[in-house]
Amino acid sequence: MNSTIAFDPILVVKDLHIRFDIDYYRQSNSLRDVFVKVIKSPIETLFKKKECLHIINNASLQMSRGDRLGILGVNGAGKTTLCRCIAGMLMPASGTIEVYGEIRSVFNALVGINPELTGRENANLLAQFFFPNENNKEIESIVKDALEFSELGGFVDTPFMTYSKGMQARLSLSIISAKKCDLLILDEVFDGADEFFQKKISERVLRMIHDSGAVMFVSHSPEQIRLACNRCVVIKNSAIAFDGSVEDGIDFYHKR
Repeated sequence: MNSTIAFDPILVVKDLHIRFDIDYYRQSNSLRDVFVKVIKSPIETLFKKKECLHIINNASLQMSRGDRLGILGVNGAGKTTLCRCIAGMLMPASGTIEVYGEIRSVFNALVGINPELTGRENANLLAQFFFPNENNKEIESIVKDALEFSELGGFVDTPFMTYSKGMQARLSLSIISAKKCDLLILDEVFDGADEFFQKKISERVLRMIHDSGAVMFVSHSPEQIRLACNRCVVIKNSAIAFDGSVEDGIDFYHKR
């Protein structure tokens, strides 16, 4: 484990358990339905063991400033659920999550986008969405920097709906990475960006991390993990099965 974590922590996760109550999602849970069930079968209803889907079991994880953590795992392994829980969007069944500083999470690069508006107009909307505490002057500066970084040229004043997937990713990622934070979570948001821009945005994120903070990358692509990360976690069988170097993590992932 990185010895710097104890001195400058960004994230500390201890004994985290995340599970979903299958009965809750499978059945109607109105007050009337619950009352009828209790009347018909009081013993079975009150003492029936709940059926749960265990997503993450006994997960512990630490990150310090400068960490670029890649998260690998097959579909359904629990990568996104773990990140949503860290971001405060889900409540764990047990365990603790401590985040030291500002956290910014992006689970969809197109969140907040209006396809009928131009790239420039969408850039303004995204800047206000991701940086709500900034004043108008700062928002204007963020948008100007992001549009220049995206290299979309004259396309910034054309409707977003006409953009290719790669161009859409360029605009969104340029805004997302425009301002530093303590912990940035990116869940497969690089998908769709061309190889050149993936390298460029990775360098931009690295500069942001150098200034302050750490980043978590969720990806199905070992190449993206190699490009952007200095550490790798592999989630398997509802647990963190590996936590170590990028190359060893990729090897472990391929042996699943």
